[in-house]
Amino acid sequence: MAVTEPAPAPPLAPHEGILRRQALRESAARTYARSLPIVPVRARGLTIEGADGRRYLDCLSGAGTLALGHNHPVVLEAIKKVIDSGAPLHVLDLATPVKDAFTTELFATLPREFADNARIQFCGPAGTDAVEAAFTLVRAATGRSGLLAFTGAYHGMTAGALAASGGAEDVRVTRLPFPQDYRCPFGTGGEHGAELAARWTESVLDDPKSGTPAPAGMILEPVQGEGGVNPAPDGWMRRMRAITAARFIPLIADEVQTGVGRTGAFWAVEHSGIVPDVMVLSKAIGGSLPLAVIVYRSELDTWQPGAHAGTFRGNQLAMAAGTATLAYVRENRLADRAAALGARMLTSLRSLASRHPCIGDVRGRGLMIGVEIVDPEAAPVGAGGEAPPDPVLARTVQQECLRRGLIVELGGRHSTVVRLLPPLTLTDEQATAVVDRLADALAAAERSPHRRTATGSIR
Repeated sequence: MAVTEPAPAPPLAPHEGILRRQALRESAARTYARSLPIVPVRARGLTIEGADGRRYLDCLSGAGTLALGHNHPVVLEAIKKVIDSGAPLHVLDLATPVKDAFTTELFATLPREFADNARIQFCGPAGTDAVEAAFTLVRAATGRSGLLAFTGAYHGMTAGALAASGGAEDVRVTRLPFPQDYRCPFGTGGEHGAELAARWTESVLDDPKSGTPAPAGMILEPVQGEGGVNPAPDGWMRRMRAITAARFIPLIADEVQTGVGRTGAFWAVEHSGIVPDVMVLSKAIGGSLPLAVIVYRSELDTWQPGAHAGTFRGNQLAMAAGTATLAYVRENRLADRAAALGARMLTSLRSLASRHPCIGDVRGRGLMIGVEIVDPEAAPVGAGGEAPPDPVLARTVQQECLRRGLIVELGGRHSTVVRLLPPLTLTDEQATAVVDRLADALAAAERSPHRRTATGSIR
């Protein structure tokens, strides 16, 4: 009897080989590549084309980096102009015409009361390095070492930034409650919840037995991004400004993800009208290239030369791309556009909740939007009695979105908040397409026979 040889395995498509080699070669710490197994080869605006020929609507936007979307013409032209000019691309912290233009444009966008008395420090290219610089600055200026931060915060992956983030285990930072309507730590939400959070902060700072010495600074996000898209109430923001000012505590606003029009104002602190002592800026300010800075009140400028440095703080291409981006957002009033379009998207997404009980909450500001996925059949949890988060269903929704050509990220305490961060150049038609694809993905995820609840039971 003749032995039949097994048929040879079909050859891998080029993109499959790339993904396989990535899995074999890259660190286990990789993140986005796990939930988004695609190989982008071309991109423009909202759209990414993969090596397999599929097209996707990108509502991740480089985690909020791409204010103008992929490869915007003004950004490409700015980069090309620097390259063609023969200007040096690496200059440490030396003065250059490119840097001067960037600084001038950046200061023109900042709240006037802040910009008129400010200094800028160029940091390493990541936002987390700018957070570290902010901590070094306020510690040098105050002579103190402790910090105030908030539950749910995310400030980066370096040691100091992690210590101030919500997932810190070796806590060296005083943690304060961040107000939120959904899953309010006090079970009330609204203005009352924000008032209780403010009172708690005052009590911690004024109680001589609280165990909290006078801190070097307070750091907060006007909208918590990785924490689940939780906008800080404007009144609470003003209270934090008043509380810190009265106690001579520098207030640090982390605008790494909220800046450059994302929330419907050029800078998210403008919604509340507060003027912080320090602003931490990165992501969109580099026009898609790595760039991070802190801007701060000149009175804090007491640190010594080299107190915070970095080899790649003179990224000329990023500064040119950033100048073009800042100017385009300002001149075309894209922050106003984000406010109006974001409000319409929030209304459309909230209407889905009546048809999809797995939507626990829809929240956000401007084009920084979150949809929290819950298990509506499980027993309520927490002080407010909300449905428990359903991380398995949230991952299923994300996968179903990808099947429909929609790229979204998950965030929040249990990675159950579907996050939408589309570019500010999003059109009305594209916004409708995003909502429609998400609605289809929700329906498909709810029908999935293999999904499990957060407690592990099969439904």
